[in-house]
Amino acid sequence: MEYDNKASNETTFVEFRRKVQNSELLALGVSQLLRELHFTGRLSVVIQNGTILKSGYEEGYFTRKDERRLT
Repeated sequence: MEYDNKASNETTFVEFRRKVQNSELLALGVSQLLRELHFTGRLSVVIQNGTILKSGYEEGYFTRKDERRLT
């Protein structure tokens, strides 16, 4: 029984890593809203022990190309 639980946890963690790497962290509805808004800012979410502690966004006033020019 303990082996099954460990294997399940490993499978779950592998799936979590895959979603992080593929930027699949947002619900489909939120992703669609961001696309419709042509959102170019930064969205941040802080999670601890599976609970969202804080979330926020910064509006994007400059494109990445503009950021490179400023540095």
